[in-house]
Amino acid sequence: MHEKQLIINVNPTETRLALLEQGDMSEIFIERCNEQGLVGNIYKGIVTRVLPGMNSAFVDIGLDKSAFLFGGDVLDAQKSESSLSLEDHKKIEKRPIEVLVKDGQEIVVQISKEPLGTKGPRVTTYLTIPGRYLVLMPNFSHIGISRRIEDEAERQRLKDIVEDLIPGESGLIVRTAAVGIEENLLRRDIEDLLQSWKRLEKAISASKPPSFLYKDIDIIHKVTRDLYSNDIREIVVDDQDSYIQLGNFLQECIPEAREKLVYYQEKTPIFDVYGIEIDIGRALNNRVELPSGGYLIIEQTEALTSFDVNTGKFVGKVNAQQTILSTNIEAAKKIVEQLRIRNIGGIIILDFIDMESLVDREQVYNILLESLRCDRARTNVLKISDLGLVQMTRKRTSESLERRLLETCPHCEGRGYVKSTETEANELMREIMRFHALTGSHKFKVKVRKEIEKWIEEKSRKFFETMASEHGIDITIENAQLNRKLLREASFEVWNTEEL
Repeated sequence: MHEKQLIINVNPTETRLALLEQGDMSEIFIERCNEQGLVGNIYKGIVTRVLPGMNSAFVDIGLDKSAFLFGGDVLDAQKSESSLSLEDHKKIEKRPIEVLVKDGQEIVVQISKEPLGTKGPRVTTYLTIPGRYLVLMPNFSHIGISRRIEDEAERQRLKDIVEDLIPGESGLIVRTAAVGIEENLLRRDIEDLLQSWKRLEKAISASKPPSFLYKDIDIIHKVTRDLYSNDIREIVVDDQDSYIQLGNFLQECIPEAREKLVYYQEKTPIFDVYGIEIDIGRALNNRVELPSGGYLIIEQTEALTSFDVNTGKFVGKVNAQQTILSTNIEAAKKIVEQLRIRNIGGIIILDFIDMESLVDREQVYNILLESLRCDRARTNVLKISDLGLVQMTRKRTSESLERRLLETCPHCEGRGYVKSTETEANELMREIMRFHALTGSHKFKVKVRKEIEKWIEEKSRKFFETMASEHGIDITIENAQLNRKLLREASFEVWNTEEL
């Protein structure tokens, strides 16, 4: 069991949560104030166009882009059977989408995937309301047990409990966190979920489409709820308000986690202390080093992501076969690590170094599967081919870290990336606080590109006002006329005016 830590960094424009395993970042979650997460939100919308040829429909839910509803995500009441799993229910033959929904029809949907690129969000009519231990599925009679609960006796125990508690025509999914939990806690979780559903039912009846109906808890509470397990040693947060609110939430929902909550008050930025800024920087590179001297090249495209394994400087000590096997084993573990850190989803191609031995290929494949056991995202992995290729898919619900933090370079016609203006502006704000902590100075002159200056003026003025009032920091911002065409040139400069 790996020792874990959850590190939470909060500022007025951005919230970041990092899960550390043995001191290294394994997952990162980022939410910006102008880009609130949408997955899990429930809306009352209007079907604007049914596309029989694509077995799909577009739904107006009040966002900038219409939501996309696939035929397999439409609950067909006439076909619902509690004996089937949710995934099997979606796969069985259904009536055509033009029979299930009509143009102009009012419909209640939940966002299952964030908007990606030019695409709007993907929605489903299979509504779910998550709790700490259980997920309520209103209007769909079904009992599901998390695949990550492998002990058959425990699965049966949980199923027996839930069958006695299941409310009416609703369904329940038992989450991994329910392992070992007593019946009274599961019962309380169900009661809380039913109260949420009753409030949602009232909102559905009272609202006119398109309208927003329901949002899950905020990202700090949600990630903590979903990631917490007994092997998390501490939960560290650097914002007092967030610390208090999270403490109240944990006391109510996960009492045993409350004593692990720590308020970080030091001057050095929290992500610097735990080395997370360095890990994020590495996760934006397309080259990843392996311990032996080999390396991976990671390329993300619109259609798929590829991992290319290379021996690099590693020449081995025995023979070529052993060198290739050792490199591929290291790569299999590192690939899973990078999938989690970078939040890569969709179609993924792994190009291992060719292995002539079937035994070697099986060994690498099994290590890959074993490494994926720690990944919360659903994956489907095919066998290694004779050419050393593995085809796999990983469930994608939001943009990858690369697409989240970077933007298309305007000077290379989309063939590369540079950090976005928002990312650079947030780095600048952290650099000022870092400078202040190291030098103790309170007066700074900041020279920035005009794009950053504009972003600061429009989006983060509150942050600078907070620094001025709480830390006595006086900041002068100037346009440095830096040319972005010179990509190696600094995007900003920070000067200590007390030494000028």
